[in-house]
Amino acid sequence: MTRLARAGAAARALLPGPRDYRMLRRTWRGDLVSGVTVGIVALPLALGFGVSSGLSAEAGLVTAIVAGVLAAVFGGSNVQVSGPTGAMVVVLVPIVAAHGPGAVVVVTLLAGVIVLAAGALRLGRTVSFIPWPVIEGFTLGIAVIIFMQEVPFATSGHTAAAGEHSSNAIVAAVQSILAADWTYVPWSLAAIAIVTACMLLAPRIHRAIPGSLVGIVLVTLLALVVPTPLARIGALPASLPAPVLPSLDTATLGALLLPAVTVAALAAIESLLSARVAASLADTGPYDPDRELVGQGIASIGSAMFGGMPATGAIARTAVNVRSGGRSRLAAIVHAIVLLLVVLVISGPVGSIPLAALAGVLMVTAVRMVQRATVSSILRSTRGDAILFVVTALVTVSVDLIVAVVIGVLCAAVFALRSLSRETAVVREPIAGAPQPGDDRIAVLRLDGPLFFAAAERVFDHVTRVEGVEVVVLRMSRLELVDATGARVLSEIVQALERRGVTVLIKGVQPGHEELFRTVGVLASLRHHRHLFTELDAAIAHARSHVARHAAPAG
Repeated sequence: MTRLARAGAAARALLPGPRDYRMLRRTWRGDLVSGVTVGIVALPLALGFGVSSGLSAEAGLVTAIVAGVLAAVFGGSNVQVSGPTGAMVVVLVPIVAAHGPGAVVVVTLLAGVIVLAAGALRLGRTVSFIPWPVIEGFTLGIAVIIFMQEVPFATSGHTAAAGEHSSNAIVAAVQSILAADWTYVPWSLAAIAIVTACMLLAPRIHRAIPGSLVGIVLVTLLALVVPTPLARIGALPASLPAPVLPSLDTATLGALLLPAVTVAALAAIESLLSARVAASLADTGPYDPDRELVGQGIASIGSAMFGGMPATGAIARTAVNVRSGGRSRLAAIVHAIVLLLVVLVISGPVGSIPLAALAGVLMVTAVRMVQRATVSSILRSTRGDAILFVVTALVTVSVDLIVAVVIGVLCAAVFALRSLSRETAVVREPIAGAPQPGDDRIAVLRLDGPLFFAAAERVFDHVTRVEGVEVVVLRMSRLELVDATGARVLSEIVQALERRGVTVLIKGVQPGHEELFRTVGVLASLRHHRHLFTELDAAIAHARSHVARHAAPAG
């Protein structure tokens, strides 16, 4: 196959085709049921995340509908359900505060292009470099922020105006409590309590009962019957807006490019994690991470054209899809159709939903994001993993989501390198066989494990501290990974010993290391090219002859 043909095949693998629906004849009934179920579950979440982001309930619905369909068709997972998510809301709130709600559409478009490009460049596997404790710490931090972001809706029924409260969710929550309208709080807490009770009790009655929707309907009906001060969603349009390409200029691009990169990174990470989790829940077929990025990029671009917000794969909704019997892309498409019908048919009643009811849904959702057993497992695993988990969670809450992931991965790399460097050892071996005169003047040093930059200095100190010998035999046959720094240090070891008058013999250079040793100068640093051996017995014999020659004049 020519290079051009391979490139064409790779490009086609990133596009939808009949293969995506090959199981549809067998799964369509379960897909329809699951799609309706997920649509019902997604409705309050779409509304809540739209409001909490600082945009509107309409933006959340538009995103769930448009991005939900596009990601289902173009994405790399058969069962992924996409739309607005809590993690994305956490990122969008400061963007809205700094640049205004209108900037979100541009950020969504730019982020979609970036994610699409990442998929085309085959960067989908990079999420595998994020350790599990970092992912869980990131999730815990997001859960805390989502919960805290709902506090203003419980204290006054609206988010603070720009600059009124801190950009940090915890600080802003405290500020909103201090400035609370205490005639409003009892009503909002009652609404939150009703929704929470429904979400907790409904699954105990029957797993199929959507507790969040039941709670919202109950609170809305009570608010219509009993006069309350509870703030409502407000009027919603009875149709989708016409698609419009956001206007772009150099100044706007310069100001919003960094936020767009942050949004794109989060969208890629969350979508790939969700798709990977979905693939482990049931036999739903493999997922293509590169195509998933392409699909999520297209979904965000489409969402931006309809005035929506960035979309990602939603782990909770995807899990509901799989557990409800969804096995093909049809389920996610049906979920979007259900939400579209809500807009077309019952947008009026939806506008009467109290914001406190949505706050209750998101608060319970935030608590459910954290699994106590998972947290306990990480904290009891290893000290390094526990530190990773705690640091990532703290940085997520106090600084930024993407910064938290970067710091978590960097800390994980440091811990991994530290652990790997401990595998490196220098062992002095006794000379096998009957002892001979002069053997005490020979040191056989075996180098074990990886020899790389993190362990190289320790190996140098250990070897060069050898005293009272005339010959050092360096056994290399058990060396594993060797990088340029490790090879360079080996060269420095040979030179340091030779300057002291100690002859260095090298035994057992592996074929995979030989070219590096020649390039860096390890072999050239030997006093003679015959000081390189493949057998230990030959190296010992040469060392003994060397010691004997130097001892002869004294005898």
